[in-house]
Order: sequence, then C-alpha cells, then structure tokens
Amino acid sequence: MTFRWDFREHLSLSIFVLKWLAICVPSAAVVGSAVALFLWSLDRVTELHWQNPWLLYLLPVAGLASGSLYHRFGKTAEAGNNLIMEQIHEPGGGVPTRMAPLVLIGTLITHLFGGSAGREGTAVQMGGSIVATFGRWLKLNEADTRILLTSGIAAGFGAVFGTPLTGAIFAIEVLAIGRMSYTALIPCLIASIVGDQVNTAWGAGHTQYPVAWAASVSETASGMTLDWRLTGKVAISAVCFGLTSVLFAQMTHGISWAFKRTITIPWLRPAVGGIVVILLTLALGDRDYLGLGVNANPDTPDAVTIQSCFLIGGAALFSWWWKLIFTAVTVGSGFKGGEVTPLFFIGAALGNVLGHLLDAPVDLMAALGFVAVFAGATNTPLACTIMAIELFAPGNSSLLSSGFVVYAAIACFLSWFLSGHSSIYRAQRAATLPAP
Repeated sequence: MTFRWDFREHLSLSIFVLKWLAICVPSAAVVGSAVALFLWSLDRVTELHWQNPWLLYLLPVAGLASGSLYHRFGKTAEAGNNLIMEQIHEPGGGVPTRMAPLVLIGTLITHLFGGSAGREGTAVQMGGSIVATFGRWLKLNEADTRILLTSGIAAGFGAVFGTPLTGAIFAIEVLAIGRMSYTALIPCLIASIVGDQVNTAWGAGHTQYPVAWAASVSETASGMTLDWRLTGKVAISAVCFGLTSVLFAQMTHGISWAFKRTITIPWLRPAVGGIVVILLTLALGDRDYLGLGVNANPDTPDAVTIQSCFLIGGAALFSWWWKLIFTAVTVGSGFKGGEVTPLFFIGAALGNVLGHLLDAPVDLMAALGFVAVFAGATNTPLACTIMAIELFAPGNSSLLSSGFVVYAAIACFLSWFLSGHSSIYRAQRAATLPAP
C-alpha cells in the first residue's frame, strides 16, 4: 500500500482555511448584524401595517417612492440577486456598496404598505454588497472575489432563515444547475455559520414549524421506516410542486416583461403594480395574501399564513394560487423583497390542499411543499432537502426515524427535475440540465 502525504499541499490547504477564516469571520459578522437589523425592522413595519390597514391604499405612492429611489440611485444595484450571481460568473463592475441600504429601504417600504414579497432577496443582496465592500478594501483578485461573493450569499441566506448548513450549500448550488464548485464550500460554511450565530446573538428569532405527524410514526418504529403508500402520495405531490414552481417563475418573469414593455418610465411600474394589488385585495375580500405571510395579524387569527398551513383546515383550496398571483404582481412590477418566503407560503398551502385530497398527513405535506416548491423554483434540491432537516427536525428528533428525510428528498429532487430549466434567477447558469 502506498501512502501519500505532501507537507506543502497540506500547508497550503491550512493557509487557505486560515486565510478565509480571517476574511469571512468579520465580514459575515457584519452581514449577520445587518440581517438582524433587517429582521427587527421587518417585524416593526409589519406590525405598523397591521395596526394601520389603510396603509395599503398608499401602496401605489410607496411604489413611486421606491421606484424613484432605485431609478435615481440604484443603477446596477437594480439587478439585485442576479447582479451578484453575474459577478461571481464573470467579475466586472462589481457589486456596489449602496445595494445594501437601498434594498433594505426598498423592502421595508414594500412590507409597510402591504406588498406581497419575502426577505431572502434582501438578505442575500445585503450580504453580497457588504462582502464586496470588504473585498475592495482588501484588494482581492478575481478568483478570491468570486469566493467572497459566494460566501456573502451564504451568510445572508443562513442568517435570515436560521439555516447555516443550507446557506452554505445553497450558495454554491444556486449558481449553476447541475454543477457545484467545492472551492468556496469552506468559506461559505464559515460565513453562513458566523452570520447565523451573530444574527441569533442579536436576539433575532426564527419561526418554528412543528410537524406532529412524526411522533405517532416513531412510537411504533424501531428504525427508519417508509410507508410505501405515503411515498407514492409524496411523489404525486412532488409533480404538483414542480409544476407550481414553473408557474411562479414564468408568471413573475412574464409580468416583469409586460410591465417593462408597456410602461416605459421605470419608476411608474411599481406604482401601477400597487394599484393592481389593491384591486386584487378588494376583489378577493381579505388581506391574507399581503405582506410576508408567516404569522397572522392578532386581529385576524384565522387568516391563512404559513403557520396555519400546517393545520387541518388552515388553508383554502386556492390559497396557494392567490399568494402566487399577489407575489408575482408585487415582485414583477418592481417592488423590492425576496420570492423565497412567498414560495414557502405557496408550497405549504398547496401541500395542505394535497394532504386533504390524497388523504395524507396535512402537516407533513405542508412541510414538503414548503421546501419542494422552493427547490423547483431555484434549482437547489440538495440545499432544500437539508433545509427540511434544519427547519423541521430541531426539537423533533422523531422526524429522523420517521422517514421524513427520504420523503423530503423525493419531494425536492422530483420537483426540481420536473421544473425543467425554469428559475426565478435569470443569472443562474445551466451546467448540466435535466434530461429531456
């Protein structure tokens, strides 16, 4: 047997780790602090909107303000997540420092006045902008800049959702369909863990989603067991999750294209989008699909939210569709915020409906829809499978022996495969596409 040990190689690897520890720890700490500020601010503006529901009728004015702000100061920052991904693929003009405050202000405006958007895009853009600034201070070369920007995605994503392992995998998986470069994995893991821990140290909490189904299964299981009838139902649901992710991506892009084609003045687009959101709300007769959608307004405890979707009767038949429409109009018309939390809502609501239709556990199907629609829309099935563990398993060890991880993998990978080449990120590249 031949043993190989190269001192220089291992010294070089050690230097690499120490170098990125020195770079990522301080930069990710700043990202984690920025995300904590963002989450705190988001809670405050959401509460303000709940207390003053008339703010919805100022959404067009808010759209004018947000659109004008980006039109005057945004420049390349307008591209958002896509700019960060483009700069990782082909470094050029860089990610501007102004992206962080602009997207923070823009997202808070969206949520204060009732726009249906998320928070992932904001956290990722803040992360990319902050670490890009660090990179310019350190005068990093192109290769190191790529790694640093990727770690910024990881830090922002891991911190905003409290999923550090998912953040690291998502950052390297989202760049190109079917190809993951492990060069940036250690820096991404460092950044995601530090960002999450700093965010937690500031007291920013994360919503818990209990999946009670696993408790009854694990009581009779001596090891990990699979219910094959349930497995078939999960596979059927995954088809629906994948097609829904395509619908969301294509509708969002289509609305964006239509607004750009018909409204030549950029800052008018979100104003018109705001009018459409108001009309949709009035036509529907409720406000369940405005804002983030994670928690319910205390004054309307029976509202459909992500949390309610884990309960029997917690979502209406078309709750997933209405959230999709509200978000596609909000984001497609130019309001700032992310798409991921609305995708969680859409997936959980659809999972709730499918659980009833297929006579499957509603909370399990909601959890699978939560991650699987996201997997299809972003082409990140591995990260979403890990997210299922990080979000739902803590404090619920029975999930690990119930087959939940396998069900999550089936849902995420099949949803991704059936979503084809669609993506909410235009800058995502196709390295290896799903077979036709």
